[in-house]
Amino acid sequence: QLQASGGGLVQAGGSLRLSCAASGRTLSSGTSAWFRRAPGKEREFVAAIRWSGGNTFYTDSVRGRFTISRDNAKMTTYLQMNSLAPEDTAVYYCAASGMRVITSNLRNPNAYSYWGQGTQVTVSS
Repeated sequence: QLQASGGGLVQAGGSLRLSCAASGRTLSSGTSAWFRRAPGKEREFVAAIRWSGGNTFYTDSVRGRFTISRDNAKMTTYLQMNSLAPEDTAVYYCAASGMRVITSNLRNPNAYSYWGQGTQVTVSS
């Protein structure tokens, strides 16, 4: 089970940190990710991290502004979002796989077995 938190309303240029806590299982060999869905758009991959090794991956539109990280002891994934823009407004979802997701499949929602509830991020201009 994944529990997401940390969304809210922020002005353009501001920052937010999302958290996704896992319970009931270990993800030590798996991969966690964040997706988002903006109004009227399809779900979009944002970032992913491998629990073993800590390799990170980002979609181009957030690279350099967002940082994904994990706390192994807390089984929690974070998404630090800086320099937020109105186009970042969306419902953000955390996802996880108990197994390593290969690089070519990171953007595929079907690669992740576990999903948290969405958390709304609204960026005002």
